[in-house]
Amino acid sequence: MQDWLWMTGGALGRGIAAGEIDPRELCETYLAAIDASPHCDVIFTTTTPDRARAEAEAAAARAREGLRRGPLDGVPISWKDLFDSAGVATEAGTALLKGRVPQDDAVVLATATLGGSVCLGKTHMSELAFSGLGLNPITATPPNRNDPKLVPGGSSSGAAASVAFGLAPIGIGSDTGGSVRNPAAWNDLVGLKTSLGRLPVAGTVPLVESMDTIGPLTRSVEDAALALALLDGGRPAELAGATLKGRRFLVLADYHDSSRDAPRAAFKHAVDRFRDAGATIERDALEPVATAMDLTPLLFAPEAYAIWRDVIEAAPHKMFPQILERFRGGRDATGADVLAAYRTRAAAQAEFLRQTAGYDAVLLPSSAILPPDRERLLKDAEYYVSENLMALRNTRVGNVLGLCGLTLPTGVPSCGAMALCPPGQEERLLRLGAAMEAALT
Repeated sequence: MQDWLWMTGGALGRGIAAGEIDPRELCETYLAAIDASPHCDVIFTTTTPDRARAEAEAAAARAREGLRRGPLDGVPISWKDLFDSAGVATEAGTALLKGRVPQDDAVVLATATLGGSVCLGKTHMSELAFSGLGLNPITATPPNRNDPKLVPGGSSSGAAASVAFGLAPIGIGSDTGGSVRNPAAWNDLVGLKTSLGRLPVAGTVPLVESMDTIGPLTRSVEDAALALALLDGGRPAELAGATLKGRRFLVLADYHDSSRDAPRAAFKHAVDRFRDAGATIERDALEPVATAMDLTPLLFAPEAYAIWRDVIEAAPHKMFPQILERFRGGRDATGADVLAAYRTRAAAQAEFLRQTAGYDAVLLPSSAILPPDRERLLKDAEYYVSENLMALRNTRVGNVLGLCGLTLPTGVPSCGAMALCPPGQEERLLRLGAAMEAALT
């Protein structure tokens, strides 16, 4: 049964369908592993054993009767602590929301429950989801899979750690500037950023509502496809026969070249594998990307501060100072400046899509840097600011341009390769991802 802790969600689901895995035993195996883990309290904010056991019991009954609701029916899942869960605290990594207990599940959690998933509990995160590092001295900082002295990436830090440490086969997170893809990359996982609006955010604690998206962190592209279907109640992308032959990719040259040595070298190795598998690789630096990225100070902090201003300013002493300053960075932006930025962004998005219409995907390193040292981040404010900006620099491209994105492990620890596609093309992106995954393995 210990082998179950390291299987993909898809493999577990097939085991349940074949009668080889009992969902109740699977649930107990994961609950026991969580309880026994030395990292339990810094990965999970809380577990939900009563709910998990009830859902596993129902899944077992459906399996016996041949009435499984989908390929992940009976498979355990962890949830980032910004998804409302009925009767269970949802505090989004901040003391500002301590004691907040919603009455209803978030829409995506309710949908996943209807699809047969088993809720293991809630995972730690960066405070109010406003950091790509995963450092949270207010609640907890989960460990990095490759080195406990390093941060895990954020803001879906616990979601990544739950999968990376064998405490959940799939974790559900959110991505506003890279918060699924960065921790996935730094923990050698697959991470899917969906398009804005693809999955409903109702019942999710917001950060920047015009950018907030939801996505899974998994051990395989197949699991990312299965999780997406579970979350939206649809059918999984068809991955069989996916190939890179004849595919045409554009590498964002400036983002590759300005990444640090290890992620740059790992990405180059990955791109070489894609080329060997039959893809055509081109390089360019696109002006619409630079135009959109220059707007980020007006696209994130002003809206985040507008949403949270009253709560923050009522008790600013409760916040980690670095996160407080990030929010207050949007305090003085004028409405005219923000609206002008959104108009410029829309034009840049349209031009980007026009210039990349002939490519199957745009590629770049998932993160420009390796995970920073957690103790230095706590002691050195300038280091925190510079590393946080660099951690999310590459992933933010997908957010500001409104794209869907997928990060894959390259085989080099904490180094990912990312593919970006136009909004609404998750299934095509996942097929590409399956072929990329095969080329890398």
